[in-house]
Amino acid sequence: MKKRKLGHSDLFVSELGLGCMSIGTEEKVARNIIEAALEEGINYFDTADLYDFGENEAIVGKAIKDIREQVIIATKVGNRWDSEKTGWSWDPSKSYIKEEVKNSLKRLGTDYIDLYQLHGGTIEDPIEETIEAFEELKAEGFIRYYGISSIRPNVIREYVEKSNIVSVMMQYSLLDRRPEEEVLPLLQKHGISVVTRGPLAKGLLSDRLLEKASEKGYLDYTYDELHAILPLLKEKVATSRSFTEVALHYNLTNPAVASVVAGASSPEQIRRNAKAVKSKPFTELEISMIKSLTKASNYQDHR
Repeated sequence: MKKRKLGHSDLFVSELGLGCMSIGTEEKVARNIIEAALEEGINYFDTADLYDFGENEAIVGKAIKDIREQVIIATKVGNRWDSEKTGWSWDPSKSYIKEEVKNSLKRLGTDYIDLYQLHGGTIEDPIEETIEAFEELKAEGFIRYYGISSIRPNVIREYVEKSNIVSVMMQYSLLDRRPEEEVLPLLQKHGISVVTRGPLAKGLLSDRLLEKASEKGYLDYTYDELHAILPLLKEKVATSRSFTEVALHYNLTNPAVASVVAGASSPEQIRRNAKAVKSKPFTELEISMIKSLTKASNYQDHR
């Protein structure tokens, strides 16, 4: 599988990453999924301290223990579980980040994290303090690089201007083109890579199509619009491709994107996703057709 450089770092990530939140808590099942990903050439594994109360990190760590140097572990911080583990609160403070990284390292069974990401963020956060925490962790050797996971343009701009982030993880798909107008060009200009999540738009862009459609619609799309647009996309673009191919390749056509992170709950799903990414890239005509059929909305509700 092809790899792309992650921002200004020396990390080269596979075009398809595994979103580990979906692998579950049954260790044998999860290990089979991770091993299938490795067999397909996937080297980028995305987890978070929040997933399954940290158990997800532990499962990932055990599965890649013997090949640690060959893979890139990305995890996240900022959400603090309450004592009853019934909910969590947002904590981007320096003290919490520097303490929590130790717990993630222990669960992952590693001495360092390749990419440590802030798991959210608001403009009201103590951003300078948060950046200071990540910079210190980098200087101390606990992390190699850091980034943020955010869809908020105002937060992203702050980190672009004030920090040394190498990546931003964000939701992006051909049904959610909000990043295209402002965010993706900004990050590309500054040499910061995008890692995308949600490429299949909650299953709407899989071959199951409208089986996943909700009466509430999806973002700017009404239920009726989805019923009109999805069959058209299949007719015009997915004639010789699976919908998974269309969805994943659309993200990868943007030069700001380094990797598309997709979840998988079985080895078979991993193999299908990998096959889709390894297929031939889009032509300009296909890209143009997709853009003519979908909406280029903006982030007015996320500022």
